[in-house]
Amino acid sequence: MEQAEPHVIREDIERWCGGNLIREPPFNQEFEGGDESQVQGSARVKKSESEWQNILPQDLFHVAREGGTEEPWTGCYVHCHENGRYHCVCCGADLFSSGEKFDSGTGWPSFSAPVVEENITTRPDTSQGAIRTELRCARCDAHLGHLFLDGPPPGRLRYCINSVCITLVPGSR
Repeated sequence: MEQAEPHVIREDIERWCGGNLIREPPFNQEFEGGDESQVQGSARVKKSESEWQNILPQDLFHVAREGGTEEPWTGCYVHCHENGRYHCVCCGADLFSSGEKFDSGTGWPSFSAPVVEENITTRPDTSQGAIRTELRCARCDAHLGHLFLDGPPPGRLRYCINSVCITLVPGSR
């Protein structure tokens, strides 16, 4: 018998996010170079690891800068069904749309495609004894999660993202 997904309401999501469904990036950053939806060369954020450590909460630093992973089912966006865009919490880069979000049953927010492919970079990751594809923010190089080939048709891609690394900007899908 298939287990029904629990009814999740906005208050639950806000509680899981520490009272803030919408989290502000940890610093204000002026971006040069035009359209915010696409990361451009002049818009890159470069900070030393010690600078990042001084401005990011420890849980975010561990995941975004050290390549950690939050525990499954603990992230505030796993059950979020609000319309909007998901941005990098470290730099504000536009990453995913709620229209591409789907329930993968894995315990992490999953998306079938990014808003703009150029906003995400990939690299091989062998840290867990398997070959995986790591996803990083193209603007600030934050670790976001991993890419898997078990998503929905037609692309069959699953962008598996740590909730702590993204923030929801409400609006259209």
